[in-house]
Amino acid sequence: MESYQFLLVLAIILLSTKVLGLLSERVHMPQVVGALLAGILLGPSVLGMVSETDFLTKTSEIGVIVLMFGAGLDTELKELKKTGVASFVIALIGVLVPLAGGYLCYEGFFGSGADPEHVLKGMFIGVVLTATSVSITVETLREMGRLHGKVGTAILGAAVIDDVLGLIALTVLSAFTDESVRIHIVLGRIGLFFLFVAAVGFVAHKIFERMDSTWGEKRRVAIGGLVFCLFMSYLSEALFGIADITGAYFAGLILCNIMRTRSYIAKKMTIISYMFFSPVFFASIGIKTELTGMSGKLFGFSIALLAVAILTKILGCGLGAKACGFRMHEAVSVGVGMISRGEVALIVAQKGAQAGLVDAHMFPAIVLVVIVTTLITPILLKIVMRNDPPQPEPHT
Repeated sequence: MESYQFLLVLAIILLSTKVLGLLSERVHMPQVVGALLAGILLGPSVLGMVSETDFLTKTSEIGVIVLMFGAGLDTELKELKKTGVASFVIALIGVLVPLAGGYLCYEGFFGSGADPEHVLKGMFIGVVLTATSVSITVETLREMGRLHGKVGTAILGAAVIDDVLGLIALTVLSAFTDESVRIHIVLGRIGLFFLFVAAVGFVAHKIFERMDSTWGEKRRVAIGGLVFCLFMSYLSEALFGIADITGAYFAGLILCNIMRTRSYIAKKMTIISYMFFSPVFFASIGIKTELTGMSGKLFGFSIALLAVAILTKILGCGLGAKACGFRMHEAVSVGVGMISRGEVALIVAQKGAQAGLVDAHMFPAIVLVVIVTTLITPILLKIVMRNDPPQPEPHT
């Protein structure tokens, strides 16, 4: 009977994440908050009903891959082209400032001089803060009728580049956990990876365009998309030592311009994601989060990290927008719209834990950042943009 325990664990996780997710939605919070809370309640911090296992670890890894594939599919390249240079500048400064802020915050509380391991861990806390999840921002802007304005377009474009830069930073730091790795080798592998993505992307795009015109919305197309995602994830790790989620993201990016195929694959991926893999992933983060025995120092670090997470995005992205000719009010709105970390920060933290760069006792601080930034972003956006006129929907 004991060998079938995983079935009961899955049933408990799926039920609890859905119930708490629906409760979160009822009070106008994202369902991901409820899923995180479910994991914390089920884990060793509260009820102790579920513990981390190899099965849950691997299942949650698939959940991460599917989530990032979906993020790539949802990318709007047309929106990115509208803002061009401005989006890149906003994203670049919006990555560098949180990266430095997170590192300094970690060093201020836990630093130990020039110890390379602590330096890497501090840098990785910074990398976690570089992440941006704009799903809440997009929905808020849509409700306010300002999604397609100058600010909304800039946020969408910068968020795409932000994720790419964050994933590159994740890859570089993860590579340094191996002492035999040299920086020029790491950068060379990244360069080769992008050449590989370009070559494979060209071929895959042609194949899926042919599939789109021949088969349309057939299950074989969705299966082909998932196979391509897993293929890119595996090769990213096996050939280039680059995080599998990076390969998954670019797999989605390659297919995002084939409109019918994109929407059909995204619809099918959403089903398997929300019904199984995503709840397990988000719950597993909560299960890893050890709240018991949280010291005063760690609590202070959590509050400080939250403040740094909020301020560095407003300052970094706001400065980038101001440098590109945005008015002060618009620049602040862009910075506020980039505050939310959401599932992206959790994904990065998960990869950092696997690489030994995020200690288990750091997860409460990261979860706090994710939950609070996700909650306050729509509130702050509605405050700073309350007097802005609604923007008309673009003509199709």
